[in-house]
Amino acid sequence: MDRIQASPSTLSATDLETLAAIERRVLWLAVRMIDYANRERPKGDELKVGGHQASSASMVSLMTALYFADLQAADLVSVKPHASPILHAIQYLLGNLDRKYLTTLREFGGLQSYPSRTKDPFPVDYSTGSVGLGPVAPLFGALVDTYVESHFGSGTGGRFISLMGDAELDEGNVWEAVIDPSTRALANALWIVDLNRQSLDRVVPIIKSIELQKQFEASGWQVVELKYGHRLRTAFAKDGGEQLRKVIDEMPNQMYQGLFSASEEVVLETVLNGVQGSDRKRLAAALEEHRGNVKPLVQDLGGHDLGSLLDAFAFARLETTRPTVLFAYTIKGWGLPMAGRPDNHSALLAGEQIDELRTAWGMTTETEWDRFAEGTAEAKLVAGAAERLTRAPRKQAVRIEIPARLSERDGGKNSTQAAFGRALLDVSRIPGLAERMVTVSPDVSVSTNLGGWINKVGAFGPLPGAGFDDEASDAALKWKISPQGQHIELGISEMNLFLMLGQLGLTWDYQGEQLFPIGTLYDPFVARGLDGLIYSVYSGSRFIFAGTPAGISLSREGGAHQSTITPGIGMELPGVTYVEPCFARELEWLLLDGLRRLQDPDGEALYLRLSTKPIDQQPFADVVARRGEDAVRADVLAGGFRLREPGAGDDAVVIATCGAITPEVLQAAALLEDEEGVATTVLSLSSPDRLYRNWRKGRLAPLRDAAERPRGSHLDTLLTAQERRLPLVTVIDGASHSLSFLGACLGVRTVPLGVDTFGQAGSQPALYDAYDLSPEAIATAALIALEP
Repeated sequence: MDRIQASPSTLSATDLETLAAIERRVLWLAVRMIDYANRERPKGDELKVGGHQASSASMVSLMTALYFADLQAADLVSVKPHASPILHAIQYLLGNLDRKYLTTLREFGGLQSYPSRTKDPFPVDYSTGSVGLGPVAPLFGALVDTYVESHFGSGTGGRFISLMGDAELDEGNVWEAVIDPSTRALANALWIVDLNRQSLDRVVPIIKSIELQKQFEASGWQVVELKYGHRLRTAFAKDGGEQLRKVIDEMPNQMYQGLFSASEEVVLETVLNGVQGSDRKRLAAALEEHRGNVKPLVQDLGGHDLGSLLDAFAFARLETTRPTVLFAYTIKGWGLPMAGRPDNHSALLAGEQIDELRTAWGMTTETEWDRFAEGTAEAKLVAGAAERLTRAPRKQAVRIEIPARLSERDGGKNSTQAAFGRALLDVSRIPGLAERMVTVSPDVSVSTNLGGWINKVGAFGPLPGAGFDDEASDAALKWKISPQGQHIELGISEMNLFLMLGQLGLTWDYQGEQLFPIGTLYDPFVARGLDGLIYSVYSGSRFIFAGTPAGISLSREGGAHQSTITPGIGMELPGVTYVEPCFARELEWLLLDGLRRLQDPDGEALYLRLSTKPIDQQPFADVVARRGEDAVRADVLAGGFRLREPGAGDDAVVIATCGAITPEVLQAAALLEDEEGVATTVLSLSSPDRLYRNWRKGRLAPLRDAAERPRGSHLDTLLTAQERRLPLVTVIDGASHSLSFLGACLGVRTVPLGVDTFGQAGSQPALYDAYDLSPEAIATAALIALEP
């Protein structure tokens, strides 16, 4: 383990004093904006506004040193969620944030509770909030930057820095990312851990910092520990220093934290307590040299020593072969009356304490929001940092033309998963598009039909000279690994998949290069990576992922591998468009349309819910022959099309379905007409999500404009006026409520069919029969819907 020794800082003593003055102003602004939001600003409700003064204070030294004396314009930074007020204060001093926003923390349209790329009123590199996700995103961002540099020569040239709380290391997704082989060679990645030894609820009794450091080392990281400041390190080197270090190292966290609110006498007594004989004499003599200042000496942690922090940052910058993690020891609430107290996580300073701080730090109520006066040393240092951090306008990504179709073939039987694999191969032959496609999979490439694509484009490996080619092997999938490969193979971690896709889907912004990221995973495990998916789309990322195989149609795998709730995830999650095609050409059109929309300013991620069930393509071919390709494609992209026209009958019903269960619906329609005399219209919903959104937007038009009237929708165009009054059956290989919204949209009697209990192993017919998805069950449901 590399340790930062007592060495002179790269800044002069005068510069360090100036930096310390900036540090105080940053801390004041952060604390005051939280205070103002809670005590003075009208709230509009009875809820606590909140904010984290103590958590901000523990990060103030780290962030002051980083932003004002080390960071470069090309660097991208993820900031610990609870330190967002520190980020706001820094951006204000740098001139990137208007003063009017300082009083808008946690207010609608104001400064967000946690840094947000899409919601804050100033440029934010990385959204944070759900702990553990914000730190990992830049790690994959570093990998993506390496990918872009290898393929297009337009990487950022900067570092990807994560400022994280020590409690975030409790999150499993952090270690999933750290141990993945793809992240080991990323010298452009730096993690800085705010080691304040406190969680939300308490002072943590045991911090396994050495154990954590060893885990990073075992994963190939450089580890830097910055435990003590230069004053303590100097004292340790003198006579009695060994005893002093032993006392502090072995002191329980709760006891050490308590020293921050103790008197000088209590601190001295605590340090000497329990030390016996000659050791006590040497320790007492060493402390005598610091008479009256033992308390600040003992409190001298490395994470609040600006000079030592800059040394550590400079040391980390020298590493060229591996990522670096810096453990910086800090105190929660540093510089505030609440420092070190176990219950200070969400505590707020009282008005009297704010007044005392204002006076102590040389401000008045008239000047408390001011930047530094022009001409002062602080203003000059801030101006230099602002100039250094000014980014050149980012290159605009060139829009890539996407064809409307790949083929006119339908074939005999085909599954949507197989059609997906074939479509990727077809795309690999399209100049301009092919070289910007990149696929990612968490060790399920073969079983999600990526093999042909990988054999053609190879896998990506960032290390020069680390290429590998098993072309001579007998395996169907040939692993040709090089910096030019276009597939990234991850370990089995769906969280890593979505965080990686999230970074690949932001290259249009970070690097000015348009990529078309496509990920594959087993559909039931979309839920397993849900946090990463939510984080990525919240950040504005746009990508495509295929969840396959889906539903109980994956019959032999049993309930653990049979997804049922994923349509709801696709329907309800903002920033994602969910589609569930049944036919191959339907899939191709949706895929190409999704690639095109990834480039739109308001584009979204595309979720393809697919199946391995072979399905006869003739019904779709018949629709295209009857209506024409352009008309059918337009309906498919709008969310649904008429798959079956009704025959003659005394009664009539509409059945709406999507995906792999469509053949059973068509069989049910034939049964209804042939045996029951019920004319049956079948709608195939390529995207229930788009269909619903379009209907809702038209229906709620008067909410946005009182002069508007509810508008028609694509759903209205799919049915005749008479059909819109007919009973409805909805059928999906997923939770039955997923399509039941159609009944509310149409205002008709509805029977929803789907899978509302866990699946099990068996043949498809056996499972369809057990879960009321057989043709006979669907026909019976239609008869129930027809009953008055």
